[in-house]
Amino acid sequence: MAAVELENVGKTYPGNVKAVEGANFAIENGEFIVLVGPSGCGKSTILRMIAGLETITEGNVHIGGSVVNALEPGERDIAMVFQNYALYPHMSVYNNMAYGLKNSGMRRNEIRQRIDKAASTLQLEPYLTRKPSQLSGGQRQRVAMGRAIVREPKVFLFDEPLSNLDAKLRTHMRSELKSLHTDLGATFIFVTHDQVEAMSLADRIVIMNEGRIEQIGTPMELYDRPSTRFVAEFIGAPPMNLFDLETVTAQEFAKLAGKKPGEAETLGLRPEAFEVVTGRAKGIIAQVGMREVLGSETMLHLGFADGQSATMRLSSQFASQLFDEIKITVRPENACWFDENGALI
Repeated sequence: MAAVELENVGKTYPGNVKAVEGANFAIENGEFIVLVGPSGCGKSTILRMIAGLETITEGNVHIGGSVVNALEPGERDIAMVFQNYALYPHMSVYNNMAYGLKNSGMRRNEIRQRIDKAASTLQLEPYLTRKPSQLSGGQRQRVAMGRAIVREPKVFLFDEPLSNLDAKLRTHMRSELKSLHTDLGATFIFVTHDQVEAMSLADRIVIMNEGRIEQIGTPMELYDRPSTRFVAEFIGAPPMNLFDLETVTAQEFAKLAGKKPGEAETLGLRPEAFEVVTGRAKGIIAQVGMREVLGSETMLHLGFADGQSATMRLSSQFASQLFDEIKITVRPENACWFDENGALI
């Protein structure tokens, strides 16, 4: 296994179209890193540059301490799992997993040992003689992972491998991926546009925005202390509530949230930062616009007298009806303040 480092890496397409600009970050040996961001932000381009499928316009990619810019994909000792599985339909599961090893000249008994080990890890033993068309989506994805595992590469690259699966299977495969990473102790680099997927899988997340890295951190670092408004709105389901401090509601919340930095333009509050209060306790009156009961929790969509709105997360036991009025306050420790440029203060 190996560490990976990007040193001021950039990619510019003809017409001076910058897909990636100034990407700098280091991935530790055995770390699970997720690149996340909206479509077109450059995350897949970074993955493909690491893999050698895209040329690098500027900077260096290091794998295992060596610069690999000039190496072909097959020389980088990486394995990639694609969104569309990329399995050979006329081959059995066994032969799909064995194909690359046979081409490398590996002996038959070693190929068998590697496939048996990967099939056991991925629970594929009953399917080794089947064709891809005889498998479910989740089983085909496991075969694609098995084909990568048997190569025993330094680095595993995943390009949105779960996006073709239904919601239930995607959740199950996330759990399998996390267990697989623990079992292998390998370096995983995973690309997705799904922030829930990123939060549940990653040791650290790299958030991309318009070709640049917006923030790097653990899932909870990004959730609790987003460095920009973009991160605050992208991470979290539902996202952070953002209030322009020129509005009456925001000014009232700011008083409840503690001392406001002088340069603050926006107050950010996560849905769970609100708390219902009663009696003479200080608070702000809100009207319930909609109530979503999600089992263990309830989401209240609130409206305020000046037209501002917010989403509040509560336990599912909280009873309220459409157009009910409630009084809420905020937990000061959960407040985030952003300046006029959208940067966290």
